[in-house]
Amino acid sequence: MKHVIVLLLILGATALLTIIIINLRVESYSKDRIYDDLESIPGEDRVAIVLGARVGADGVPSNTLYDRTVTGVELYKAGKTRKLLLSGGNNEPEVMKKLAVELGVPEIDIVLDDQGLRTYDSCFRAKKVFGVERAIVVTQDYHLARSIYLCQNMGVDAIGINAKRRDYEGERWAWFREYISRVVAWYDINFETPPSEPAE
Repeated sequence: MKHVIVLLLILGATALLTIIIINLRVESYSKDRIYDDLESIPGEDRVAIVLGARVGADGVPSNTLYDRTVTGVELYKAGKTRKLLLSGGNNEPEVMKKLAVELGVPEIDIVLDDQGLRTYDSCFRAKKVFGVERAIVVTQDYHLARSIYLCQNMGVDAIGINAKRRDYEGERWAWFREYISRVVAWYDINFETPPSEPAE
């Protein structure tokens, strides 16, 4: 029994160390690439990839999604981007588009991707379907390192802006979950074969 406990402790410690190392690796891709305000973002021609989040049953965007969209609109109005690529699943892109248009972004400068079911999909499709070479990823702080890591490994030169404007319900859980999600992202990049012909 004692040997079993020791073995379990060793396995647990190994798993924890692996998670820590992979997280540090993922985070290294976002070093000096995350910005907290519009003014500090380099004035370069980049597409803003606004990542999706939950929409309520009544069609109202969650606070998370609302803040991401507003941040994307501010980037556009500040001249930091000429196009918004709104990426998410279900009706998330349509909800984001409605809000962005209401806030003054012309429809001609909005592109929708309703097949961005995961961050991986959004980054992969940004490159392979929409031909994005340089991007500003718009999402909250806890999500930025993984998003930039995925974009960089998909061939998109990406920086990110923190869309956090308030405290969110379940934010602590989101941070905890992110540590595991980064491991999944690392596995996807290193061991999964991406689809060769993404759907339009």
